[in-house]
Amino acid sequence: MNDSPAPDADGGPQPDGHLIEVRTGGEDVYRGRLLHIRCDRVRLPDGSEATREYIVHPGAAMIIPILPDGRLLMERQYRYPIGEVMLEFPAGKLDPGEPALVTAQRELLEETGYRAERWEWLAGVHPVISYSTERIEIYLATGLTLERAQLDAGEFLETVTLDFADAYARMKAGTITDVKTIIGLYQLRDRGWN
Repeated sequence: MNDSPAPDADGGPQPDGHLIEVRTGGEDVYRGRLLHIRCDRVRLPDGSEATREYIVHPGAAMIIPILPDGRLLMERQYRYPIGEVMLEFPAGKLDPGEPALVTAQRELLEETGYRAERWEWLAGVHPVISYSTERIEIYLATGLTLERAQLDAGEFLETVTLDFADAYARMKAGTITDVKTIIGLYQLRDRGWN
């Protein structure tokens, strides 16, 4: 295997050129309200061709809301694709042209009824890089005050509060399996929560 960089158009080294796939064509397979599926043709680094099927996602924001007493505000929601009620942090998709922080602020209020005085960006993650463009921005929300939830039509969930230790133990036991929530719990642990 050749690990040396491929030359760029100017003849200089291109650091990842020996790994890059180049799109040569493609088509939309399905276009829905949230997702659309593409099938692209690509030229591989060795010159051969292949197809790549993937989901185009608008992106999302997840919120880790911390109540004034230090408890975590979480949600229980039925997730149809896996047929289970999941325990997770609030989150929602970005509307077209909407900054991720605005999405996070909107979703926190809509789903939980809380506003936050302080917001801190923690991380951006790609949860399924093998078949989706989705990127989730993760925010810590503190200084919470309760107003009123404004759930979207057809949205059913309940909020619950947990101590960090309880939520972390549930994750370690395998009862919290949502990847964005797991990443959020590790982010809190790395910031000294226990």
